[in-house]
Amino acid sequence: MNMVSAKQQPTVIADTATLAAFCQRLSAEPFITIDTEFLRDKTYWPVLCLVQLAGPNEAAAIDALAEGLDLKPLFDLLANESVIKVFHAARQDVEIFVRMTGKVPTPLVDTQVVAMVCGFGDAASYETLATKLAGARIDKSSRFTDWSHRPLTEKQLSYALSDVTYLRTVYEKLNAKVEKSGRAHWVEDEMAILTDPNTYRANPENAWMRLKTRSDKPRFLAVLKEIAAWREREAQARDLPRNRLVKDETLLEIAAHPPKDVDALSRCRGLSRSFAEGKLGDGVLAAVKRGLEIPESEAPRLDPRPDIPPGLGPIIELLRVLLKFHCDENEVAQKLIANSGDLESLAANDQADIPALKGWRREVFGEEALKLKHGKLALTTAGKKVKVITLD
Repeated sequence: MNMVSAKQQPTVIADTATLAAFCQRLSAEPFITIDTEFLRDKTYWPVLCLVQLAGPNEAAAIDALAEGLDLKPLFDLLANESVIKVFHAARQDVEIFVRMTGKVPTPLVDTQVVAMVCGFGDAASYETLATKLAGARIDKSSRFTDWSHRPLTEKQLSYALSDVTYLRTVYEKLNAKVEKSGRAHWVEDEMAILTDPNTYRANPENAWMRLKTRSDKPRFLAVLKEIAAWREREAQARDLPRNRLVKDETLLEIAAHPPKDVDALSRCRGLSRSFAEGKLGDGVLAAVKRGLEIPESEAPRLDPRPDIPPGLGPIIELLRVLLKFHCDENEVAQKLIANSGDLESLAANDQADIPALKGWRREVFGEEALKLKHGKLALTTAGKKVKVITLD
């Protein structure tokens, strides 16, 4: 394939006609690589500043902040189902496009996920893959630059475009590995989450689940759910970061000691008297009231951790060794097969509702794990390696 150099002179698109022509050319390609640069430190919603696009033979940076630029040709390209859209660590990029268009770009491939299937670890960075698969050395000094400032420097643009030019080679080599190993259906299973629009919808009613809390008391959780949902709605409406409105630790304090009037609210850590007396304070107190009035039977509950019977600790550790063995043998990331909670559930229950006992994961690990539990399989060492022995 005729691949242009990743060090080509940066091309910037800032007008609709040029963008339309560029996207029209890319619409005839089998795949395109995509990345974005955005800012989110002062807003709830990401501010799109730059979109980098590459086909097999050309690449360009689209100035999303250019005056008068209509991004419709880009959105049409993203909706073109005959072109594969390749991202690395896709969630934040895709979230932007879902918010702008209401749709997930499909078909979609995330090379970070594909790399997990191909044995590059649990969360291989783009720089790691670019180095190992494309022989690239990426200058990361522009990573935390202000992408909203204009004009962008040639160094910024070169860095931004390197995120899609090397990605072409990364994708092609990973895809070849997947095809050779017959693991295309493994990748498809993982892409199902990324192509589900619900993955990118911020539901205020679920905002409380983001917060780390040690209490599982129903009343605490009921109040926490209501005030977290209030904060999420306010942050979305005002386009402000959640913690700029009210910090997480303040929400947890309010849930633990629910204030019932302005005086009590003003004494909460991180809140001022003016906040408590204003419209925001009214919103917090109303949310607290709703949380206190929810019947305890309807209060949210934390998912209980499975009770691990005494004596299962060693079995869990044996399962952990077996998992690592099979993941090394199959060159697949352990994270894709099972986590610590899954191993605990499996140790306690042969019918545990976990991914490791379903589909290809069961073939790779689950069946052997059940044999190990029931004494039909043993682990030993041969030299410096673990060896699995099937018992009669």
